[in-house]
Amino acid sequence: MDDDFFAPPAFQAEAALAGLRRSLRELRLTEREGRYEWRGLPVIELALEAGTIRARRVKQPARTPEWIAATLKNSAEVRRYVEDTRRLLERWNERDD
Repeated sequence: MDDDFFAPPAFQAEAALAGLRRSLRELRLTEREGRYEWRGLPVIELALEAGTIRARRVKQPARTPEWIAATLKNSAEVRRYVEDTRRLLERWNERDD
């Protein structure tokens, strides 16, 4: 028997990064010089690193932000990252309105 029958497909970091970038633009973040900005403040940085996506997101938008790093190793982590980012943006928008 083949034990790999139910294994998920291999993670393709380059394709996932392209999809992640598209999702962040759909959340109305502005891409500038490799960073994603919310209301002119940097909030996310992305990079490919050894077959994974290295992502950094701020705790709170600020001129000198405190960054939280994450390594995205599969598609489920990428989807969760986008969803968490969407929730953060909603919270920041509510706070500033």
